[in-house]
Amino acid sequence: MTNIESRIPTPPGETEIPIHTRTYDVKSYRIDGQTMRVRGRVTDTKPAGLYVPDDTETLDVHDMVVDLVVSYPFLEIQTVEVVLDTHPHEKCPSIEGAYQQLVGSSIARGFSRQLTTLFGGPNGCTHVGALLKAMAPVAIQSMYSMQMADPDSPKPWDYEETDQEQAAIAQSFVRDSCHVWAADGEMMKATEEGKHYESPIWIRRRLEKLGRSDEMPGGR
Repeated sequence: MTNIESRIPTPPGETEIPIHTRTYDVKSYRIDGQTMRVRGRVTDTKPAGLYVPDDTETLDVHDMVVDLVVSYPFLEIQTVEVVLDTHPHEKCPSIEGAYQQLVGSSIARGFSRQLTTLFGGPNGCTHVGALLKAMAPVAIQSMYSMQMADPDSPKPWDYEETDQEQAAIAQSFVRDSCHVWAADGEMMKATEEGKHYESPIWIRRRLEKLGRSDEMPGGR
């Protein structure tokens, strides 16, 4: 059991048997200074022997991939590829082409509403829609990573050097996205005023573990 699982108050009991596993795998890649690729995969499996007695292998129910090429920093979808490889019905893959409607759309704010409008109910695939909703936050999370992957690009905390238009775009994506980034909160005000805000805990811990805390972004 991992540390995070040990913190859950009610872990599965010894007599509880697994009946379904869904896995999302989403990765982003820097193509160049203006584009990134976001690729997601959703799989559903049933435990061995649950549906077919004495079967020793797990049963694959769904295996679907969505590949998006997205512009940076505006996060506009340039290309879409949807592949339904494992699915329950012969007609399932016939919906793949419908997702070309996403070309030209922003994967940022309002994306979930757009997915519901375009592909809700009988207009789309439930599982592809859920995967796309899981992919959108990854694209936003990758914005600063795009800068970090480019040695010639100003880093997110170098406010005096960072392109102001790009900084404004990044701020618009996180504003009111959660309680930490409330429009009237300390973090949002700090970024809007060009001040350094606290470095993420994960980078602070890593640098401290490596004995390199003097390299902390923003001089912390």
